[in-house]
Amino acid sequence: MRARPWPASVALPVLLVIALAVLGAACTGGRTVKSVPAPSGTTDISQLWQEPADLETRDLMLGPAASAPKPEPPAFIFVKADPDGFSPGYDLKDQNGLEWSVKLGPEAQTEVVVSRILWAIGYHQLPTYYLTQWTMEKGPDGVPGPGRFRPHLPNAKVAGEWSWHENPFVHTQPFRGLIVANLIVNNWDWKTSNNKIYDITSPDGTVVRQYVVRDLGASLGKIDAPVFARVLGARVAQGNRNDLEDFEQQRLIKSVTGDRIEFEYNGIYGTVVDTVTPDDVVWACRLLSRLSDEQWKAAFTAGGFPPDQAARFIAKLKSKIAEGLALANRTR
Repeated sequence: MRARPWPASVALPVLLVIALAVLGAACTGGRTVKSVPAPSGTTDISQLWQEPADLETRDLMLGPAASAPKPEPPAFIFVKADPDGFSPGYDLKDQNGLEWSVKLGPEAQTEVVVSRILWAIGYHQLPTYYLTQWTMEKGPDGVPGPGRFRPHLPNAKVAGEWSWHENPFVHTQPFRGLIVANLIVNNWDWKTSNNKIYDITSPDGTVVRQYVVRDLGASLGKIDAPVFARVLGARVAQGNRNDLEDFEQQRLIKSVTGDRIEFEYNGIYGTVVDTVTPDDVVWACRLLSRLSDEQWKAAFTAGGFPPDQAARFIAKLKSKIAEGLALANRTR
């Protein structure tokens, strides 16, 4: 007996759902989380995270830039426009010939702040700066407005990209702590192209590898992906950024049952978030709790936030950190 074909009114929606599922899986790099071997054959956690013994004294106004070049306003020379991503940007050169990646819009502030927070607790980050007054020669807009400046360092070569789903560190607490830190700042843009592997050459010629979460601007807002995106893992906007009122609305944790945490996370990387345990949350929050009030203020000052807004952002961040620390007292 031959099967009767589905009517078009049924077949088309079914095919659409299948197509979206395939597209979502392709865009998110797979639904499962698994460890992949490091190129050297040995997992070296220092490539992702290093114990910040000096955490309490780190300068969050300067960030990871003690020996790095600083942007020297006012004039930069236009090289090309960067049309990719949510925010407009440019590649520029300064008067010394050093190239800079510049991002405009609301992401510029949040990227600088979040980069400093991750660096403070031991994760590798590149130098970033927020400039409010600068000009661009030979470009489409002579006075583009405030922007995030990141140098193309001659000793830092991009060797590839890495995925939240597949990397050498998924079984380690620092990796899961990195997930927690991103949940606390509500960074939702976890696409693989934002994660870079750098080979850093020191003055003596030694090369070290660093795994970096880059382009952190989709933070300090609300994580709220559409339901279809969460189900299918489709790559769509999953929230907003640099939105104080929305950031204040979301907690870190909904509930805890044994070692199972339900975070207030409405993004598409649920399988990654599900790997986090209460101990991982406590570990990350203990690192963040070591930051002083002055360090928090310095990070937001570096990002150009006025004191009243910075105070509210910091209060919410501390509230989420307190949620995480409270898990240390849970009964198993």
